[in-house]
Amino acid sequence: MSRKYFGTDGIRGLVGVTPITPDFVMRLGHAAGKVLAKGRSGTGHPTVLIGKDTRISGYMLEAALEAGFASAGVDVMLAGPMPTPAIAYLTRALRLSAGVVISASHNAYQDNGIKFFSANGTKLPDAVEHEIEEAIDQPMDCVPSEKLGRANRLRDAQGRYIEFCKGSFPNELDLRGMKIVVDSAHGAAYAIASHVYHELGAEVISIGATPDGFNINAGFGATAPQAMAAAVVAHKADLGIALDGDADRLIMCDATGRLYNGDELLYVMVRDRMTAGPVAGAVGTLMTNMALEVAFKELGVGFARAKVGDRYVLEVMKEKNWLFGGEGSGHLLALDKHTTGDGIVSSLQVLSALVRSGKTLAQSCAGLVLYPQTLINIKVASDFDWTQNAAMVAEKQAVERELGDAGRVLIRASGTEPLIRVMVEAKTAELAETSARRIAAKVAQ
Repeated sequence: MSRKYFGTDGIRGLVGVTPITPDFVMRLGHAAGKVLAKGRSGTGHPTVLIGKDTRISGYMLEAALEAGFASAGVDVMLAGPMPTPAIAYLTRALRLSAGVVISASHNAYQDNGIKFFSANGTKLPDAVEHEIEEAIDQPMDCVPSEKLGRANRLRDAQGRYIEFCKGSFPNELDLRGMKIVVDSAHGAAYAIASHVYHELGAEVISIGATPDGFNINAGFGATAPQAMAAAVVAHKADLGIALDGDADRLIMCDATGRLYNGDELLYVMVRDRMTAGPVAGAVGTLMTNMALEVAFKELGVGFARAKVGDRYVLEVMKEKNWLFGGEGSGHLLALDKHTTGDGIVSSLQVLSALVRSGKTLAQSCAGLVLYPQTLINIKVASDFDWTQNAAMVAEKQAVERELGDAGRVLIRASGTEPLIRVMVEAKTAELAETSARRIAAKVAQ
């Protein structure tokens, strides 16, 4: 089922360019409202919760969404700046009809996007997104005045979510004696993340927590973790935690500043859960490092690959009835803790593993040595199809023949940006990089 507006993680793009314009977003809110109201039983209006990150454009898009929902007879609760997983949690906890997040996640401030959560706190199924898309293209009407939706602000949204995060950490453990650098990427978790770790007992050094509407993800956060690593070394901290702009993913580092990606953190989480009993399996993506698959096989843990995107990881997890999954980028899922990827909650699962075992991150990852991997992102036209580029296809095949069983090549279009991603794994970092660059060089041919 092809989709016109929705990508792998909602609708995203450059602010001021369709579809991220006030008029389109108002129509989107109206269309989503009509779909939510369809077949609804009981009295009262359907109610949606709207949260956002710290981008300057969030004010404009929030107002447009609110107008669209109200015109369809849907009530709105405004949460203000909140992490994406917080909206998923609060939507479910408050028994609301849906949750909406205004965010472009790890992108720069010039971009923004809209993503939806169902009443159960999960990403909307493709079929529902398709239904919304069909409604967008219909003429926009308005319910009678007596049926218009209302808007209210949700009080203490931050406090509710902080308590939820703390509740995912074992009651018998705490973080006393641990010094942690927390990088909020000047994003949605800026007023939340440090409180969670502090209230669990840690000494917290907070960075990337002064948003101005323009600095989200700029030199801080999970996409620029060097700031966190440098702060850990400078403050002689034990660990660093870097979230992205909407706080649904993370990267960590140890006391030396050595970075740990999502594949490694998923390994730590699963190994820790194995101390309480067998773990049936875990889900990665096409981008997951081969070393993780091999390591899980040695542990007797099943492994499956999904398409790139946490929504697709979640789909496979549900199909197999497995609890754990994630991506190397830092989207991690533990379905016994949350319905969606959550950077703070995932970090707490890693921290609880370290506290319980008394090991460092390096010691906890000793059984996993990642294969060298190079990922190159190439800007392309929005309609670029690499499979129709004969030179690129031929070079990919040549590299695969040379690597044999000792490596792999993956080329995919980004679902959120006009990019082609070329990834190569090989025996050595040099071979991975040269092979990836050979393929990337063919894009313009």
